[in-house]
Amino acid sequence: MAVPQKGGFNRPPGGGFKKPGGGGFNKGGFRGRFVPRREAEHRINHFIRVPQVRLVGENVEVGIYSIQDALKMAQDQELDLVEISPTVDPPVCKIIDYNKFLYDKKKKEKEMKAKSKVSEVKEIRFTPNTDDHDFDFKAKHAQGFLKDGNKVKAYVQFKGRAIQFQDRGQLLLLKFAERLAEVGVLESMPKMEGRRMLAMFAPKGKKKA
Repeated sequence: MAVPQKGGFNRPPGGGFKKPGGGGFNKGGFRGRFVPRREAEHRINHFIRVPQVRLVGENVEVGIYSIQDALKMAQDQELDLVEISPTVDPPVCKIIDYNKFLYDKKKKEKEMKAKSKVSEVKEIRFTPNTDDHDFDFKAKHAQGFLKDGNKVKAYVQFKGRAIQFQDRGQLLLLKFAERLAEVGVLESMPKMEGRRMLAMFAPKGKKKA
């Protein structure tokens, strides 16, 4: 929990506001896994320098309170007074576990970012003479790319006289499509572009339950 500044609550006889290992206004600073940032995203506790605040939330009776009463309520609950809407008069505050609030917020933002991830196109390169070991190695990489939601562009590069082995390249790409069948879909048959034979694979949609 956030540590109150000097001049705040005095430590009552017989111990601090919080038992060791907990949160809230504890004497020994922050304990446990929720360690706050040096610069808070919101004004909290004694950094809220207004005469009155409007408290909202599940653990309080909604209404306008003096800053002293609001801080005392946060102390009693071993939580933090956090300014949620600073631009209104009086500012809106909540009594919450601020460091857990930041942790949950960061976790939610990370999940949203993962869901909105833009699909990329990953390239897998072969030659007409790619051996089985190299083929298996590249197939595993391609499977991982498709599972992550990316497309895979597989191509066979023909150099010099190898251009005469186009049928070998086509068979290799079709074999590759069979290997990826569980996680990817071949969007079109292999085709030549310059000295490359290309095949594009898209992630396979999730099956309906």
